[in-house]
Amino acid sequence: MRVYLGHGASGSAATMRPHVDGLARRGVEAHTVPAEGRLPMPAERAVGRFLEAAGDLRTAVLGGQSYGGRVASMCAAKHGCAGLVLFSYPLHPPGRPETLRVAHWPAIHCPALFLSGEADPFARVDLLRHWVATLPGAELVTYPRAGHGLKGDNLEDALDRVAAFVRALA
Repeated sequence: MRVYLGHGASGSAATMRPHVDGLARRGVEAHTVPAEGRLPMPAERAVGRFLEAAGDLRTAVLGGQSYGGRVASMCAAKHGCAGLVLFSYPLHPPGRPETLRVAHWPAIHCPALFLSGEADPFARVDLLRHWVATLPGAELVTYPRAGHGLKGDNLEDALDRVAAFVRALA
C-alpha cells in the first residue's frame, strides 16, 4: 500500500518531504503529489495529479496537508481509493465557518484519518468533529494548541498514527 500526499496551497512538493521521510522511517512507502513542483489551482483541476501519480487507486492511500488533502478527498469521492489521510483539512475559510467544504463528502466511501490542530483557523474543531462523524469509517485525531499544520512532537505522533492506519488497511 502506497501513500500519496499533496501539499498545502502555499507550499510545494518540498514542503511534504518531512511527512514522506517520516513515513519512510516507519516502513511506509510515501510519495509527494506532484513529484516536484506545485499542484495546479483550482482544486478540481488538481485531482488529475493524484490520478497520474497513484495509478491503481484501489491500493493507494491519498492525502495531504490542507489544500492537498482537500484535493485528495475530492479524488476519493470521484474515483475511490483505499484510504484517506488528511492533515489540517481546510473545512472552511478562516473566519467563515458557514462556508463549508464538504459537498463531496457523501461520495467518500473509504476509511479516513483526519489529523488536525484544535486551534486551526481553517477548521473549527466542533464543526470538524460533527462533519467527520458523518463519514463511515472516519477517525479524527486533534492536537491541543496546534494550529494549521502539525509540527514537532505533534507531527511525529500524527505520522505514527498514519503508519498504523496504512498497515491496518493492508
